[in-house]
Amino acid sequence: MAGATTAQRGTPGPGGSGRPARKGAGSPTPPKPPKSGKSAKGSGPRGPGARLRRGPVLASLAAAVLLVAGGTWVLYGSSWLRVEKVTATGTEVLTPEQVLSAAAVPLGAPLVSVDTEEIESRVRGRLPRIDSVDVVRAWPHGIGLKVTERKPVLLIKKDANFVEVDASGVRFDTVPKAPAGVPVLELNAARSPSARRFDEERLLHEAVLVAGALPEPVAKETVQVKVGSYDSVVLELTRGRSVTWGSGEQSEAKGRALTALLKAAPKAGHFDVSVPTAPAVSGS
Repeated sequence: MAGATTAQRGTPGPGGSGRPARKGAGSPTPPKPPKSGKSAKGSGPRGPGARLRRGPVLASLAAAVLLVAGGTWVLYGSSWLRVEKVTATGTEVLTPEQVLSAAAVPLGAPLVSVDTEEIESRVRGRLPRIDSVDVVRAWPHGIGLKVTERKPVLLIKKDANFVEVDASGVRFDTVPKAPAGVPVLELNAARSPSARRFDEERLLHEAVLVAGALPEPVAKETVQVKVGSYDSVVLELTRGRSVTWGSGEQSEAKGRALTALLKAAPKAGHFDVSVPTAPAVSGS
């Protein structure tokens, strides 16, 4: 029994020793891999190479800051780019001086700080005749105002004056004298069966629609636009001629038909374009 126990505890190794051989004895120890994040001296992120790379970056940032600061000063602080001259173009009835007065552009202000949208709003608010205005900066010292005036297509008699109405139905001015070539509205719809359904404002809209669709040569010969009801519009032309127009529907087609009739029958006294595909003339 005692010999069996001794045999279990150890068996002589190859060298004759009774102790068991150690694991890995006699084999070379493998080298340990370098820890991540470390590198040779002088080549890491904190080495001289990194400091050399940061130098140009800092210099570029400093140059950019100086450039922005200098540009801001030139635009806002210097006297080089300030408003010295304001011009207005595109006027017909109004004068450039009226537009400039309404615009109230601050002279001497930095050109870049001028609020062009505010100027546009101010001009249109103070001068209803202005339909649109384009405000542009004319570097280095100017502001330009390009205006478009509303054009009347119809006049409404009011006492001794005339209210001008454009093609959009906007009543934009009252003048003491009727402009040449613009017809006057005559509204006689009080006894019309459709008066309750089509009030004066709706009938005015129809009259504007008709007047705005007249070709320019026809508009110049139109003296009055008479409205008796929604579908009873009559034009009074020069030399005592008249035109049955009907309603405001198909006004563009009716305008073309009337132009053709005036050329084909210049001596006719009455024209009917209520049905533009079948126009008619009468009288001579």
